[in-house]
Amino acid sequence: MKTNKFFFTLLFFTISIIAFAQNSTATVAGVVLDENNKPVEGVNVSYQTKTVNTDANGFYSIIVPAGQKVILVFTHTSLKKNSAALQLKPDEKFEFNIMMNENAEGLNEVVITSSRRRVQGITSVDPATIRTNPSAMPGVESVLKTFAGVSGNSDLSSGYNVRGGNYDENLVYVNEIEVYRPFLIRSGQQEGLSFTNTEMTQNVDFSAGGFQAKYGDKLSSVLDITYRKPTKYALAAEASFLGGSLTGEGISKNKKWSAITGLRYRDNSLLVNSQETSTNYRPTYMDVQTNVNFNPNEKWQFSFLGNASQNKYNYQPLTRQTNFGTIDEPIALQVFYEGQEKDRYQTLFGAFKTNYVANENNTFKLIGSVYHTQEQEYFDIFAAYFLGEVDTNIGSETLGEVTFNRGIGTQLNHARNDLDALIVNAEIKGSHQINDKKHKIDWGFKYTRENFRDRIVEWEVIDSAGFHINPPQIDIPNEQPYNPYVGPLVPYQNVRATNFVDIDRTSGFVQWSTETNLGSGKLWVTAGSRFHSWIVSGRDITGEKLQTVYSPRLQLALKPDWDKDMVFKLAIGSYNQPPFYRELRDADGAVNPNVKAQKSVHFVLSNDFNFKMYNRPFKLVTEAYYKTMTDVNSYTLENVRIRYRANNDAEAYAYGFETRLNGEFVPGTESWLSFGYMKTEENLDNRGFIARPTDQRLKFGILFQDYMPNIPNMKLYLNLVYNTGLPGGSPSYADPYVYQSRLRDYRRADVGFMYILKEENGKERNWFKSFKELSLGFEIFNLFNNQNAITNTWVRDVYTKNQYGIPNYMTTRVFNVKLTAKL
Repeated sequence: MKTNKFFFTLLFFTISIIAFAQNSTATVAGVVLDENNKPVEGVNVSYQTKTVNTDANGFYSIIVPAGQKVILVFTHTSLKKNSAALQLKPDEKFEFNIMMNENAEGLNEVVITSSRRRVQGITSVDPATIRTNPSAMPGVESVLKTFAGVSGNSDLSSGYNVRGGNYDENLVYVNEIEVYRPFLIRSGQQEGLSFTNTEMTQNVDFSAGGFQAKYGDKLSSVLDITYRKPTKYALAAEASFLGGSLTGEGISKNKKWSAITGLRYRDNSLLVNSQETSTNYRPTYMDVQTNVNFNPNEKWQFSFLGNASQNKYNYQPLTRQTNFGTIDEPIALQVFYEGQEKDRYQTLFGAFKTNYVANENNTFKLIGSVYHTQEQEYFDIFAAYFLGEVDTNIGSETLGEVTFNRGIGTQLNHARNDLDALIVNAEIKGSHQINDKKHKIDWGFKYTRENFRDRIVEWEVIDSAGFHINPPQIDIPNEQPYNPYVGPLVPYQNVRATNFVDIDRTSGFVQWSTETNLGSGKLWVTAGSRFHSWIVSGRDITGEKLQTVYSPRLQLALKPDWDKDMVFKLAIGSYNQPPFYRELRDADGAVNPNVKAQKSVHFVLSNDFNFKMYNRPFKLVTEAYYKTMTDVNSYTLENVRIRYRANNDAEAYAYGFETRLNGEFVPGTESWLSFGYMKTEENLDNRGFIARPTDQRLKFGILFQDYMPNIPNMKLYLNLVYNTGLPGGSPSYADPYVYQSRLRDYRRADVGFMYILKEENGKERNWFKSFKELSLGFEIFNLFNNQNAITNTWVRDVYTKNQYGIPNYMTTRVFNVKLTAKL
């Protein structure tokens, strides 16, 4: 507790430092123009807490300190933010004119959502915010987890749940190409790196539900990422205790060729070694990505996106002690391990994309991609555990130590799992504007061939107090030690299967959108539908049949002619998720080729309100939603590993309310606060509704950026998340209606401090002359050292015959130093 108070005091003190004031001033004045060289009225021009607005002629004038670097920030509700770094002499009058447009990319840019994204219900995230966000698992996903409808309780996983869904229910696109997650991952510390390289990112768009028909067939959400096309030569590097990255980009002299390539390395040892289990841990995660563009003329564009990654996970647990229970009855679990785990994940991905602009009204796209992954999961881990009572007598020589063992046991876990998957996609799309561009038609057709070769060999043997424990499905009395046991000795869990599976899919969509007037207001309408057909075949698979589902979807957005800038949106649609390979495989490893598509109907009602507070732009987005689900493929969740029952045995629902306020709480920076309430339950085989594994009721998220007023080079980034506890999961093969306990609430705060040594367009320093940007950062993960649990380990008490759910805690407080440079 004292340590937490110390860190809180240190954080508060650091944020509150005030340097001496500068008395000398200068004046900056100029005109703000749009991309058509017309003056823009109502632009906020701010420096720290000072703000002025442009007049009808686009003119502004602002007084700023002299003799130090000043960052002027220009914002407007319909244009992207821009900024400029200046350093003026005392009493100097400086003229600075600037052009703002939707595609401009300025220094420390804050993305203001365009009207198109606004009416589609899409949230845009600034890539600069993603890159500076402090997180144990950096990337796009760490920022999404601060949103009200998004959750993820694993510190080391890029997986996330959206509005009651699971990790497999989210679409992820990079340059309009669908990307995939590893298949055999069972814990976050095995993942290493998210697919998305944030240093290569230009746009990040996210929708938590009710999205359009042009996106694919998943139940929950869509994340649409676009990599940038270089316009100049540049080099960026980052190094920290957790790894590093190197990104280079360039463009040819004739401007027809451009390329950006990124190399990343990740080492999670620092984080994993902070957990309760002492280990010998030697991971290596590496990947290289490249995006090459060729524009021979105005009509044709060609691009290639490639990725090669290799994750090696060598894990040797040694010991573990977890204290739990109550103040009156504290209990400790002590575990001693032997053995190790060796996993390998190798992925190759390549995609070609052709864009043909026939004329200003007609565009066609042809996309082809290949994804190949080879995954290996091998382990033999023997664990001897002692479940004991802890001495709580103050003054005792054994205070805090285990004095009496009430449970003794061992377990041996073995796996030899291999998977080889090859996925090939071919897709054609078209976009047409008709009737003087008042109407737009989008369509697409896609063929996918999926090939899986999978071998599963897993078993677990459990011993309690020297006696073998049979699995629950074997109902043979075991009266040891009073009578000898004469039944079969079988593993507590035993899964053995070899599957060769092919899945052929065809899918397509057509979508119509228009913008019209409704009285004095504006109305946007988007209507479309998808179809998806698939058939499963393979060795020893019989009884397969072709299945087809259809998904009509509708979006309405209304902007009344009010003084207040508000948009009301309604989205209704059918969202079907045909089974992927993992959803076809049941807990015993057998493949059911006739698993149906999970079906959901979304109802989303939302309000988007742009306003000014403290003379700065803000946005308040409020949404209410309801989702009904049928043919649900129920599952169990072990850490981040999902095991499906593969029999469409459930129905479910989810409903909730979300609100998010974002804007310039501090001038020149973007921050947001989010709150959400959500409830989701499922009914298995008509036994009644119980909480789903992702039933997380309350969510608070804060992403806050700040700088010290008189030390503008010192910046602060805070990522704070609070979630109420998830259902704790069930022991293997147990009835989920019996085990409905919840994990403790998830509380986490990550903070980062960054000192800008050199900033582009900033003051020149001889020793930093070679750099465009250079910064040094210090990060504290899990600032208040909260114990967050991701799942339970179930241990038997030989005396009471009870099973205890012992929390598996994640990472504790960790410090990191990061150096970032751009040339």
